[in-house]
Amino acid sequence: MTKRRVVITGMGALTPIGNTLEEYWTNLLAGKSGANLITKFDTEEFDTKFACEVKNYDPLIHIDKKAVRRMDPFTQYAMSTAAMAMEDSQIDLEKIDLERAGVIYGSGIGGMDTWESQHTIFMEKGPKRISPFFVPMMISDIAAGHISIQYGLKGPNYATTSACATSSHAIADAFIHIQRGSADIIVCGGAEAAITPMSIGGFNAARAISTWNDKFEIASRPFDKDRNGFVMGEGAGTLVLEEYTKAIERGAKIYAEIVGVGLTGDAFHITAPPDGGEGAVRSMREALRDAGIKPEDVDYINAHGTSTQLNDLNETKAIKTLFGDHAYKLSISSTKSMTGHLLGAAGGIESIASILSLKNSIITPTINFVEADPECDLDYTPNKPVEKDIKYAISNTFGFGGHNASLLFKKFEG
Repeated sequence: MTKRRVVITGMGALTPIGNTLEEYWTNLLAGKSGANLITKFDTEEFDTKFACEVKNYDPLIHIDKKAVRRMDPFTQYAMSTAAMAMEDSQIDLEKIDLERAGVIYGSGIGGMDTWESQHTIFMEKGPKRISPFFVPMMISDIAAGHISIQYGLKGPNYATTSACATSSHAIADAFIHIQRGSADIIVCGGAEAAITPMSIGGFNAARAISTWNDKFEIASRPFDKDRNGFVMGEGAGTLVLEEYTKAIERGAKIYAEIVGVGLTGDAFHITAPPDGGEGAVRSMREALRDAGIKPEDVDYINAHGTSTQLNDLNETKAIKTLFGDHAYKLSISSTKSMTGHLLGAAGGIESIASILSLKNSIITPTINFVEADPECDLDYTPNKPVEKDIKYAISNTFGFGGHNASLLFKKFEG
């Protein structure tokens, strides 16, 4: 069976450093930090008092007022970015086969805010006061359902949930469905809105997030010697993937091509990667095999780069293992240094960053990079963007549970 080509024709982003695709990209290049003190709840009793929140978000720009009240924030974020991506793609819904257009959209946690608020109501007022919309607001698949309903997309429709690899798995699945011929267009990506008391408290208990409350703007510092945990982020990233000939026939704007995916499991530990990041080695290697290219063909890696001790070290080791001497010629960066870690939405916004780097021939920086960890000795594009012609870029995401996903994008050449 001949594999069909898959291209990206629309994108939408809602992030801690920008509420539109254009604003997000501009602030990535400017090296803007999205970190600030948490405004969503009182943090007096918490070890961590800051995060990368979405700012000045107005859901009514894209969503009906009544519908907003029946959506958890993660679904609102998904719907807003889906609207941006669909508008960006300029798809005429009356001219496509809606049964061959689908939605694969994930969330690592789902309606955490809804769960916590409804549990409070339950404890204070009893079960009869629980909202009838509690379950459909909370469940992780509901964003995919809402997007499908909004645009009448009747093809594959489901959610992915694989912690920090969630969005990348959604994009990978969309690619596979279109490549094998079971759909022509798929809206994909992920959303997360987990800056809540239980979430921050839970990650504090696990000692996974930074506690630099007095210098929060520089707390997310991937690959830096003084990194001490990730910074929580929120938002959504949505992509429209489309079969190449269909896109060409309708005269679509094409951002880039997705040419390979690598999906692996560590089978090792619930939160820690294996020494040397061997699961990451295999996911990147599989993406290259899928695309039929060699390691030395890759120009840029948008790293998972969480700013935790174990991830940054083992991702670096994995890159060295797979790429050998070429690892030192690669450009690498972590956009999490600016956006924080969006958990299940990370792969969505980081794929978008990778695609825009390909299209615009520029590498976004890793900010807050002051002194390199001696064992992290690759080119992480410290503090300033770098102009560079890029033909192939990998976006890495690795999640609790040992989930690894590597997406391989190619500059579009017709």
